[in-house]
Amino acid sequence: MTPYQEFYKNEVAPALMQRFNYSSVMQIPKLEKISVNMGVGASIQNPKLLDNAVAELSLITGQRAAITHAKKSVAAFKIRAGMPIGCKVTLRRDRMYEFMNRLVNVALPRIRDFRGVPVRSFDGYGNYSLGLEEQVIFPEIEYDKVSEIRGMNVNIVTSAETDEEAREFLRLMGMPFRQEG
Repeated sequence: MTPYQEFYKNEVAPALMQRFNYSSVMQIPKLEKISVNMGVGASIQNPKLLDNAVAELSLITGQRAAITHAKKSVAAFKIRAGMPIGCKVTLRRDRMYEFMNRLVNVALPRIRDFRGVPVRSFDGYGNYSLGLEEQVIFPEIEYDKVSEIRGMNVNIVTSAETDEEAREFLRLMGMPFRQEG
């Protein structure tokens, strides 16, 4: 069990149990998976960029990234169905908790002029989506070896029933939400 999982079990779960008056321990929200996606549209002209993106995403997450392919042809973007256009990783169990810990405690505070992540990025079912503009906020990436600054989407899937429960769960897990008002 990772230290972040122990933090969840010993501090976050009891706080959620008390806050929402759950009748069973199984009702307490928990992380189910985290998916990280990186689109590399420029890989159409230069396929080497996709290899770099896969290597960087694999370094960041600690798991080999899978290449995603275009589903449809789009003439305006010169994309044909089946062309490689991005990469993705789905994290579960220990790697998921390790990534969440690094995201919340290391990477997000390294963003320039960071005031918190938006509160409105919940989908209505207790899942949270976050867009990052640079991959260099992660300490695993060496700034000198980066060929191009790329963004990524991080989707955090929780077992929470409502957005309010998921917001409180992520806040207790250390997610720095922006102060509204």
